[in-house]
Amino acid sequence: MRRIARLGLLTQILIAFVIAVILGVVFGPAINVVQPLGDLFLRLIKFIIVPLILSTLVMGVASTGDIKKLGRIGSKTIAYFLITTFGAVSIGLILGSIFSPGKGVNISVPSEAAPPPETEGVINILLNIIPTNPIAALTEGNILQIIFFAIFIGLGITMVGKKAQPLQDFFVGLSEVMLKITGIIMKFAPIGIFGLMAPIIGEYGASVLLPLIKLVLAVGIACIFHAVVVYSLAVKTFGKMSPIKFFKGILPASLVAFSTQSSSGTLPVTMKSCEDNLGVSNEVSSFVLPLGATINMDGTAIYMGVATLFIAQFYSVLLTFEQILLVILIATLGSIGTAGVPGAGLVMLTMVLAAVNLPLEGIALIAGVDRFLDMFRTSVNVTGDASAAVIVNTSENKLNVPLEQSTNKVV
Repeated sequence: MRRIARLGLLTQILIAFVIAVILGVVFGPAINVVQPLGDLFLRLIKFIIVPLILSTLVMGVASTGDIKKLGRIGSKTIAYFLITTFGAVSIGLILGSIFSPGKGVNISVPSEAAPPPETEGVINILLNIIPTNPIAALTEGNILQIIFFAIFIGLGITMVGKKAQPLQDFFVGLSEVMLKITGIIMKFAPIGIFGLMAPIIGEYGASVLLPLIKLVLAVGIACIFHAVVVYSLAVKTFGKMSPIKFFKGILPASLVAFSTQSSSGTLPVTMKSCEDNLGVSNEVSSFVLPLGATINMDGTAIYMGVATLFIAQFYSVLLTFEQILLVILIATLGSIGTAGVPGAGLVMLTMVLAAVNLPLEGIALIAGVDRFLDMFRTSVNVTGDASAAVIVNTSENKLNVPLEQSTNKVV
């Protein structure tokens, strides 16, 4: 046990991941007995999400002390998210064309497919960012509304000045406490990931993947390509950081995202990895990462590009150039309305299919492997958030420690 404790967190997570896959294959559905371990870890993560986002974001905004600077950071962040999302859906469409995953697939679509999830219009999505009851937003865990609320508290503290110092001190203290609790919870991450992954492998195995193997490969390769090429170039060019150091530093968060399929649920781990391993200042991470966990969905954009082509190919529908452009536009802008929770990509896929007049029943075609696809796209989402934090952090010259030193802290 002492030897295991001496291993870094990343090594422990990797070992747990491999053991989960092996035992899931060996024991099949019977491995579900370890599911409570995964549920416990998820509950611990969810337990800290709301107070962590509220406290760190308020502190980050208030500590900026300059509304113009905050606007500059925000504009850089959103611009980066939109550009990389545009690139992601384009890569998804290209890989979907190369692999042609929908051709030759023989799957029966249920005659009475489950009704697709309801979608909101763009105007409603934007209006719903503003909470009518901030307390309700906190209790319901509405991340976008919490971010809006926290930003305005931080701005208010900045504008009031000295009289609001006690309130700022409160949020600074709360943020420190929540970060400390996050560190404690992360010690249980290897056990939690084992409890999450083993039942998935045991339940689905390889049988569900065989008819749709090209779809899974197309999404997986597109996600890996986007991360390795786009993020490497971005952090090297604009973040002045070695891609190897970047991926090594964010790997713990990427693995947790792969296991939980939740960008928001991985947020505490992402913040810890960025600050401890990549040298991102708390001022930047507390603003960029919560925002990214909610509106930056590169992996989901890739998935929508590939899945749309898959369904079009299955129904022998040839998309026009205008329809392909529409897919890119909706996937890029629609990511803002995609919640960082498991399965949210299906909601966005419904919007895309409806926009290009493809049968909504096509969602049933990929329902069996959506859990696997969600692993890839969520991991890319989180990695993209971290790349944005590194780039914005470098552009603002706010590194806590020199990069050479920060890389020695990789867990």
